[in-house]
Amino acid sequence: MLDTTTLAALYIGLLVLLSLLGLHVAAVMAMLGVLGALMTFGPAIVMNIAGLAWSTSNDYLLVALPMFVLMGELLLRSGITDRLYAALSAWVSAVPGGLLHSNIFASAIFSATSGSSVATAATIGSVAMPNMVERGYNERLALGSIAAGGTLGILIPPSINLMIYGAITNTSVGRLFAAGVVPGLLLTALFIAIILVWTRIDRSASGTTGTRVPMAERLRLLVDLLPIAFIFFVVMGSLYSGFATATEAAALGTVAATLLAALRGKLTGRVLAEAFRSTIQITGMVTLLIIAAFFLNFILGMIGIPQAVAGWVEQISSGPVMTLLLLVALYLILGCFMETLSMLITTLPIVAPIVAAQGIDPVWFGVFVVIMCELSLVTPPVGMNLYVVQGIRRPGADVRDVVVGVLPFVGCMLALVGLLMLFPALAVWLPDRLYN
Repeated sequence: MLDTTTLAALYIGLLVLLSLLGLHVAAVMAMLGVLGALMTFGPAIVMNIAGLAWSTSNDYLLVALPMFVLMGELLLRSGITDRLYAALSAWVSAVPGGLLHSNIFASAIFSATSGSSVATAATIGSVAMPNMVERGYNERLALGSIAAGGTLGILIPPSINLMIYGAITNTSVGRLFAAGVVPGLLLTALFIAIILVWTRIDRSASGTTGTRVPMAERLRLLVDLLPIAFIFFVVMGSLYSGFATATEAAALGTVAATLLAALRGKLTGRVLAEAFRSTIQITGMVTLLIIAAFFLNFILGMIGIPQAVAGWVEQISSGPVMTLLLLVALYLILGCFMETLSMLITTLPIVAPIVAAQGIDPVWFGVFVVIMCELSLVTPPVGMNLYVVQGIRRPGADVRDVVVGVLPFVGCMLALVGLLMLFPALAVWLPDRLYN
């Protein structure tokens, strides 16, 4: 029988190799779990996967997943997001770099109802790019702002990734959602700041200044912000008031989104069919990942791999700060080869015991690890947002333009990680105030 250290090295090596070969991460995790069980315990334990799959997918908290996805799909397909972008653009169109700021603000606001970064980037990008091309904006900066703005979708609550982190680590989802608010707003501000600096240095990057919209028209367009504000109030208000759990708040948000779509006359059979189809596809993919991850976690725990890796870290680390720096390096490397959710689910069984042993707050770490996963959305060669934005721009176009444009925003994300390490209260102050 192989020792724990060898098994840990074998697991990590096979994980990277099989992922690079293009296999679906859920299949990779299931294969590694079965392989580990056969090598260590024999075939009998593999039969436990059916019971484990049922107990995992039967988690009440996970019912919120399809609810949040469906809520975002209904808002997207009912045209509410298009009107949101138009209203924001009216306020900043006459400002240098105005539409770039609209990209970030619209992404931040839509993130508060979507929970999906890819959906946020696709939605905002499809509305923004035609206007920005017409106005002569620097293409790389425009593409970068859309790709980076989309990453806010997994940080600003309600966040699907934070919810899954809570389910896997048994951490309060309400506290995690609260913890994502201040860092999410701070990251939005950093994105705005980098746009201001870029357009100040290169004034041609912001294209031609649009016509100033009369104040009366701008005030009238504020009405188009109300649907998103209403959804956010329903979801987060019901959650933090104690009226509803995270799952119930998701259901209330879906009902609210359905009513808004109906009021706009967009609740047609076609819209519902498209929204349901997309929800089923996303939910099925995520659930398969979670089941495979829990089975793998179960086998790894019995083998002792998390404890072995924690021992390695303790030997080379001088404390929590060094541990976090090592994790930053790990996630930066993995983010170049793995998709966000896959990376989150795959690494948690190993890194969660490590941070727990170091005494790091699990709520704070949830925000930290989600930000690091955000980076994988905009780092080549696997960054999903890069290819989503590239496809919106012009199918078959060179993705390098998107990569160059997003680099300053990657610096902002790393700066936010540094600020969180220096000032942990940025993440834990709000949940401590709400829940203590």
